[in-house]
Amino acid sequence: MQNTMANSSVIIYSTPVCPWCHKVKDYLKSKNIAFTDYNVAEDQTKAEEMVHKSGQMGVPVIDINGTIIIGFDKVKIDQALGV
Repeated sequence: MQNTMANSSVIIYSTPVCPWCHKVKDYLKSKNIAFTDYNVAEDQTKAEEMVHKSGQMGVPVIDINGTIIIGFDKVKIDQALGV
């Protein structure tokens, strides 16, 4: 996938059954933003990393260049991406 933000690092911590996780990923795809998706339901190490970064057990948690966004918040996502 082409990444319009060449220097951006976008990580999504999600689960397969989370509807908001799918919305976040669809939103980023619609903007041609590449991301790394970690399934915290299956990857305990990434689940612990997510909690350490966010203090939250809920998903989605999005890490955009070190800015942590909890949930699907378009305004915060766009601000973090600079779009």
